[in-house]
Parts: sequence; structure tokens; C-alpha cells
Amino acid sequence: MRSTVCYHAVDSHTEGMPTRVITGGVGVLPGATMAERRERFMAERDGLRTLLMCEPRGHASMSGAILQPPTRPDADFGVLFIEVSGCLPMCGHGTIGVATVLVETGMVEAVEPETLIRLDTPAGLVTARVAVRDGRAESVTLENVASYSHALDQVVEVAGFGPVRYDMAYGGNFYAIVRTEDLGIPFDRAEKGRLLDAGLAVMRAVNEQNPVVHPENPAIDVCHHVYLEAPGSTAEHSRHAMAIHPGWFDRSPCGTGTSARMAQLHARGVLKAGQDFVNESFIGSRFTGRILSETTVGGLPAVLPSVTGRAWITGTAQYLLDPTDPYPEGFTM
Repeated sequence: MRSTVCYHAVDSHTEGMPTRVITGGVGVLPGATMAERRERFMAERDGLRTLLMCEPRGHASMSGAILQPPTRPDADFGVLFIEVSGCLPMCGHGTIGVATVLVETGMVEAVEPETLIRLDTPAGLVTARVAVRDGRAESVTLENVASYSHALDQVVEVAGFGPVRYDMAYGGNFYAIVRTEDLGIPFDRAEKGRLLDAGLAVMRAVNEQNPVVHPENPAIDVCHHVYLEAPGSTAEHSRHAMAIHPGWFDRSPCGTGTSARMAQLHARGVLKAGQDFVNESFIGSRFTGRILSETTVGGLPAVLPSVTGRAWITGTAQYLLDPTDPYPEGFTM
């Protein structure tokens, strides 16, 4: 057996969505902050992301996280979030997966009834509160970065649909929030092809006609997620399908999407701090969100959200690269 690399991983899933947690083999990535490490990783080592996320080692909906030493003294671990679509500033389901892996592998000491883990992410400091019983993680509540409503009642011209109304919100990534009723497509998994095509069309239109930039972090400047809101959704319980670049659905309820959705609902005056908010994914799995307090982002009204969900370890692996492998950076179809 020959290999030029050996990456150690613990695989998990968070309410249906995978997180491949890379625990060893990468080394310390260069950069004074996790945001700088993300930028340099994308510019200099993106082939590592595609090797681990894309086929034949991953798949078209793969997601993961690379553990790093933190760049700030108030954090326990640094995390770089990777997936088939790129390198994210923040990932909610990935945070829940990472925290579960850290507790259940013994990489952090399991303290009952709650283990506190502080994660240094490219989007900022994120706190994970792991509910622990009998040495295992039962759930994780992440206290996310400040989230805000970027714009309400925006309209873009979408090919095949005409003018489409949407709200734009940020929860660690940008999300265009669109009602499926406005697209004329039933919210049904039998219609997943049409829904995904519509979500990607909205995404392209937003990025071309009305691009977004985070007011405090100009490196966060693209919308790669469209929240397709199901009919009957409320500020207490919302169902959705999350279309993600370059062309897949989130299986989990999406932690940063839950945060963005709460910021949008708060901006509309229908969700107050302290209220529970249930966000349901396309496969029926759920996160419970809550606005902890109000704050500002770049002078704009914002909220500090928490999201609670569960993750399960599914396996461990060592990923290798034979020097004669014709796909040293994986491939996509």
C-alpha cells in the first residue's frame, strides 16, 4: 500500500447531513486568524478540500471540517469548514458534528451535564454547549455569530420565473429566502428537481443582479444558499428545502440557515428574543432555535442566535492518495 498522504477522520451526521471531521494529517494551516487561514487555504490548498469532499472519497452532498489549533486565546479549537461547494465562513450542522466528535472521541474531557467548547471559526467565535449523559453527547446547542436581516422584500428577475420576491439574511452565510408558493412549485420531495433548479436560478439572479457583502467582513460576499420556504410556515415552526451551490439540498435543517431565518423573522417583527423556533428540513429533521439577545452588525440591527440539534458518529477512516491515482484532487460529475 502506497500513499503520499494520510488524513485521519471521524465521520458523523447531524440530523441527516454528513460532517467528515479531519482530526489529523493536515498540519497547521498558515494565517494569523481563521478568516485568513480560510482565504489562504482556498488560494493555496483547495485541492485538499476537493480530495476529501468530492468523488471518489466523498459525494455530491459531502460536508466536512478540518480541526486546527485556535488563533485566539479564548478558543479551544480552530475549525475550517469544507464542502463540495467551497470553504464556508461558518457551518451550523458542522459545528454540531465537530462538538459531538470532540466529546465522544475524548479529544475534550466530557463534563456532565454540559461540556463547553469554544470554536474559532472564520466567521468568529462560536460556543458549543454539549449536553452530556453517561459520557455521550445527547445534543449540542451552538451560540452562533451575530446574524442579521440584510434586506427585506427584494425582487430579482429570474430566468423562467420572471420577477421573484425574496428576503436576504445572514447567519454565518448569506441566505435568500423565497416562498415556494411564489415559484408555483409544490413543496414535495417528488418535485425536488424543479425546486433545486428554481433555487439555483434564484441564486444566480441574486449574485448577478443584487450581490451581497457583509458589512464587517468583505470576504463574505456571495449567496450560495436559497431557503425555499414551505406553505404554512410560521415563526413557531418553519419547513423548507435548502438549495445549495453548486446543486444539492442540505439534509439537515441548516444551523446558519436557521440563524438567518430567525434574523429575518425578527426583522419582520414576528419572532421575539426568548421564543423557541423549530426549523424543519426537507427530510423532516429539526433544529430548535432561539434568539438570545439583540445586537448590531456594521451598525445594522442584528440578533445573537442559538441552535440546538443532534449528531451521531458513523465511522472512522484514514484517507490515502496513491501516487498513481489519476484523480489526486477528486472529481465532480
